Amino acid sequence: MSSFCTKGTVGIAVFAVLLTPALAQNKAEKRNMELVGYHDLQGRSAYQPVIHKQGSRWIAYVGHHGDNLLNPLTGKKEDNGTSIVDVTDPRKPGYLAHIPGEAGMAEAGGAQMVRVCDGSELPKGDKSKVYLLRTFGNAAHEIWDVSDPARPALLTTIIKGLKGTHKNWWECDSGIAYLVSGIEGWRVRRMTQVYDLSDPAKPVFIRNFGLPGQQPGATGPTPADLHGPISTGPKGNRVYFGYSTNKDGVLQIVDREKLLNGPKEPTIENLLYPQVGRLDLQPTHGAHTTLPLLRMPLPEFAKDAEGAVGDFVMIVDEQIANECRETRQRVWIADVTAEATPFNVSNFNVPEASGNFCSRGGRFGAHSPNENQPPMYAKRLVFVAWFNAGVRAIDIRDPYQPKEVGYYIPAKTGKTDKRCVKMPDGAERCKVAIQTNNLEVDDRGYIYIVDRANTGMHILQLTGAAREIAKF
Repeated sequence: MSSFCTKGTVGIAVFAVLLTPALAQNKAEKRNMELVGYHDLQGRSAYQPVIHKQGSRWIAYVGHHGDNLLNPLTGKKEDNGTSIVDVTDPRKPGYLAHIPGEAGMAEAGGAQMVRVCDGSELPKGDKSKVYLLRTFGNAAHEIWDVSDPARPALLTTIIKGLKGTHKNWWECDSGIAYLVSGIEGWRVRRMTQVYDLSDPAKPVFIRNFGLPGQQPGATGPTPADLHGPISTGPKGNRVYFGYSTNKDGVLQIVDREKLLNGPKEPTIENLLYPQVGRLDLQPTHGAHTTLPLLRMPLPEFAKDAEGAVGDFVMIVDEQIANECRETRQRVWIADVTAEATPFNVSNFNVPEASGNFCSRGGRFGAHSPNENQPPMYAKRLVFVAWFNAGVRAIDIRDPYQPKEVGYYIPAKTGKTDKRCVKMPDGAERCKVAIQTNNLEVDDRGYIYIVDRANTGMHILQLTGAAREIAKF
């Protein structure tokens, strides 16, 4: 009898383990994070969310990958573009408008990137206006007037006829924008075009920029495409460029003043002139996002003669292949205190066995962190999207030993899409899977995660031990 019960218990346990990957995402999984509100974003595949305070309202602007879906507000099918959602009450998000994007599927269309600036902050902007900078598929960069977020109006097209766009950056205090573009003559699909958008109605071109070897007329190996920059603006005088996603990654640290005012002809010498530091990652890892974590206090070294404060950059790779069919992409933290010689000091990974993630379908690995750093989180917590492992809350108070303090994996819905892999016989195997893609936090501390597989936007807040780390 005892032997029979033991075998039965083992059998049930094995059966439960086999079912876990299939059943897990039928309900949310969480630790020290909880759901506050949700919107399905009309079932559109989402990339970058930006949360902007407009008067007494909080508005979410969400960029989308390409597709063509019904907009219930207009009763018409529209190419995926930009969703505008009122999140003033995060428990009851209200969909205000959809701006159609470029026709096409996935990254061939849509309008994946958004940035927002108030005219009152821009040096030459209309003080009564709010401006949206967005990509139009891979073809153009546009500026929209979103002063009334329910009635967006196209203001100007900065440049069109491109062969690639992606993760732009816009300095609201100066108006300088770093546009990820693909232009004729350059040897890569994505490089940098710097524009002065201090008067959004009158864009002024400043220069083209990239790594040596990307410029027109170059020979030899071509460095990896740009993915996106993050600037510290005039006060910090640094721009952190991340190149590639899942291989041959490069962190490039650039003197902003030299970039804007130095020699602009794209020769090797001129491209190197503003560079103050560079870190080449291993060939199997990329640099999707390079987030500066500057002037970090280091309590362990507080009593030492030197080293009580350091500068770091969090380098986040992007997982590309489904079901763990490439090197795991994760988070790296580089010490850039000596900018000329940055080096990696730690990394962060989500253990696969903690959720049998390789079996769940879709991508499992890092993608992107929150870029807004409000006081409650700055130098304390960073949130990173991890595809089918949801969002992970990382304690960075000791950048040499980052550790997870919470996570949230949304439940699948009827709109969650499938992700496929090819089998050895050429047939496809597909699984419906959560694909938490990008995220942002607002200045109230809410965390917004959006899904690549059409699951929508989840608004979260910290609980328990993770919330105790933050400074609310």
